Amino acid sequence: MTTYMRKSNRPDLSGRFFINPRQPLTLKKIFMKAEIGLTDKNARTIAEVLNRLLADEHVVYTKTRNYHWNYEGDNFIEMHKFYEGQYEELAEMIDEIAERIRMIGHHAEGRLKDFLKLTNLEEEDYTTDQNEQVRNLTDDHQTLIRLLRNAIEKVDKLKDAGTVDLLTKILQQHEKMAWMLRSYLP
Repeated sequence: MTTYMRKSNRPDLSGRFFINPRQPLTLKKIFMKAEIGLTDKNARTIAEVLNRLLADEHVVYTKTRNYHWNYEGDNFIEMHKFYEGQYEELAEMIDEIAERIRMIGHHAEGRLKDFLKLTNLEEEDYTTDQNEQVRNLTDDHQTLIRLLRNAIEKVDKLKDAGTVDLLTKILQQHEKMAWMLRSYLP
């Protein structure tokens, strides 16, 4: 973990230090390595796996949110609430993945352009059709399930039980979400 601190020798009334606008800003780099039983190389590899998953989760979250806003049909309220439940669950998964990346001593990606570079998923054209929306989301969840199975196998070889447990939990959530989505398909 890398943080930057501002150096100043002038405290304000509360005892906190502040920057004098007449002095040049000096940044001091501080390293706080996570000493949790993972080699640096393994932690870096795991963080890469998790950041790619984080990007995928953001894409499926955004797609689900889009469908929540833009569905049109005679069962609008049902689908509106259904999509809302799914994107809320995805938001929790996103937070858990990002926090796990931080726990192992790395930074979680947080910019949309980085997510779009890392993701395995595609963005489809806008649609308000329920069958098309559900099929798109089903395909994404099933893709994530396959990717998660591979990620679990890879991370298990790197001896990170905590991340394997998280990935297994996320896999199960995607399996359930995909099943629920498939139930809407004709």
